[in-house]
This record gives sequence, structure tokens and C-alpha cells, in this order.
Amino acid sequence: MPELSQIQKDFRSAMAHLPAAVNVVTTDGPHGRVGITVSAVCSVTDSPPTVLVCVNQGSATHDIFRNNGEICINVLSGEHEELARHFSGATKVPMEERFGWDIWEKDAGSVPVLRDALVKIVGRISDRSIQGSHSVIFVQVDRIEVQEERDSLVYFKRQFHRLSVTPELVAV
Repeated sequence: MPELSQIQKDFRSAMAHLPAAVNVVTTDGPHGRVGITVSAVCSVTDSPPTVLVCVNQGSATHDIFRNNGEICINVLSGEHEELARHFSGATKVPMEERFGWDIWEKDAGSVPVLRDALVKIVGRISDRSIQGSHSVIFVQVDRIEVQEERDSLVYFKRQFHRLSVTPELVAV
């Protein structure tokens, strides 16, 4: 791997200070079943509901997502740090084993959905744009399920953190 330039190092350092929700993005279909941990997920518009997901073109999962066409963005809750590590590849658990745990169900389509995800967003890839090393994948949303009363998992300063909702203080 080539050495990073100073601006690349500065950029990575700056992005480490940008808190981001942690997601496991999944797909299943004729090209395979895969999932990856992703923090680069963003809403685009609600007309029609569309989100974007950034995936490294060098990832072994990139073409599988693109070719299957349907994905699920599983927004992770606070207790899913270990799962995030597995799907990031940090633990070296094989892909099929990651889906072997009794935490997955199949959506009405074909994508694996994390049973107790904070939010489940299922949709079809509607467009893709290449920007440097990554594909910016646009996903038109078909279905959403939200579990309101849960903590969220965020990534900040190169570490996972649990973001808890605290009850509002009531003045007496």
C-alpha cells in the first residue's frame, strides 16, 4: 500500500472527529450473501426516500452489492459493538459464519435483516457514482422499521461509543 500524503493523513484525522452512526449493510441474491460495517450512510431526499452508502471499490463485497441490487441498512444499537467488529473484518470471522448466528431474518425480499437493529432500511440500488476509491451507492427505500427506545452505536475518534438517550430534566 502506498504511503499516504500529508493531506490524506490530515483528512483521515479530521474525519475521525466526525461522529457517525454504525451500520451493517447486507445483501443476498444470485451473486452471494455479504455484509459490511459502514459509517458512510446519509439521507439524500424524502421524495422519493433515498439514502446513500459509500463502499470501497476494492472491497470483496463491492460487486456483490452492486450486482444483487437490493440491500438492507441495519442501523446498530448500543449493544451491537461486537457485531460491528465482526462485519468490519476485524475479528476474521468468515462471512458465512457471521450470518449463522440466530440474529438474522429474511426480509420479504431476499436481504438479511438484523432482528433487533435500531433501524432497518431496505431498498434497491437506483444509481451509483464513482468518487476516487469509493462507489457512492444511491438506494431508493422500499421499507423502514424503527425501534424508538434504544441506544445507538456511533464511531468517534476511531472507537465505538454507545450513545444513550437521557430523559429530559423537568424543572420543579
